[in-house]
Amino acid sequence: MNMIAKEEEEEVVNVTEIDEPTQLRTLWVQPGVREINISRLIYTYSGTGILALLSNGVHLLWKWQRRESNISGRATAKAHPRLVQTASALFMTNDLVGAKGGGDVMPCLALTNNDSYLMSACGGKVSLFNVLTFRTMVSFMAPPPAVTCIAYHHQDNNVIAVGMEDSTLKIYNVRMDEVKNKLIGHTKRITGLAFSGALNILVSSDAESQIIVWSCNGWKKQRSIFLHISGGTPAEMSDTVVQFHHDQKRFLAVNETQLAIYDATRPESLKQWVVGESSAPISCATFSCDGQLVYSCFVDGTIRLFNGLNLELRCQINSSAYIPPNISAYLPPNVGSDAIYPITIAGTSQRTQPICSGTNVWPCSHL
Repeated sequence: MNMIAKEEEEEVVNVTEIDEPTQLRTLWVQPGVREINISRLIYTYSGTGILALLSNGVHLLWKWQRRESNISGRATAKAHPRLVQTASALFMTNDLVGAKGGGDVMPCLALTNNDSYLMSACGGKVSLFNVLTFRTMVSFMAPPPAVTCIAYHHQDNNVIAVGMEDSTLKIYNVRMDEVKNKLIGHTKRITGLAFSGALNILVSSDAESQIIVWSCNGWKKQRSIFLHISGGTPAEMSDTVVQFHHDQKRFLAVNETQLAIYDATRPESLKQWVVGESSAPISCATFSCDGQLVYSCFVDGTIRLFNGLNLELRCQINSSAYIPPNISAYLPPNVGSDAIYPITIAGTSQRTQPICSGTNVWPCSHL
């Protein structure tokens, strides 16, 4: 079924609307523990696995196997992945000592581009894990303040950027166990970090919709901007996440009120899509692997696909298409299917274009 949408330029474009399960292929992957939410999701760089960080600090890794139905062994909704477990039943588990309870924790994780090491925090210390053995290599930076986001340096996996709850940004050398630089500029907790190898910069964002561009040469602040709604009105205070396009020159900024694509060399907003009165707030969003699409999830369970260049709406997936009718059998007590929505989303680095979303209750879907 198609619906008609109106763009700012008053052009009429066809938007595909998906309502029925038969219109797409969905695979549900379940952590196996009730009442434990999936807080963060990332695909492995090889495209053969999904890493999930649960709200209790435990990480789960699923991998697809090579078989006749999946010769490449890469992520697909056509075949179930296998939960990877060590012989000793060891799980990669974060240190939660000192972590706050409730919704104050901002879980975060980052994977090296060779899929060998995982950096993660869930309100407590930052932990470095060996993904092959699941063993904890080292833990550091005990709260307070708590770590809120992590990003690996684009040239050196021993260097990470660490966003803090107290609004500071630290450049940390893991091998030397030393904070090399402390960057000051934000006034609210850091909620997003992204490196650009092409421009040799770091972009950070915070809970007040402020975005700062830092030079990796000397870690000097180049410029600072605030997300604004069209017409210059400041956006509402909201956790803002940033992600670079695969060209490493443009970046996506997302909070609950809007999607915006910026040119990191200026930076100025190239395109913007603002949540209207008829739309639920945005819960999460990400670029597709080639940057041609932006996948965005909303708190009413809707998933929308936007053009990655101009943010024109191209497709809307309603929750009825991917939430199975028998889902209530797997949900915690007193939680209905109408309360389910994605709180985290990941796009694979491969060109097969599957996406994976983790909902606010424990099942995880793969589209």
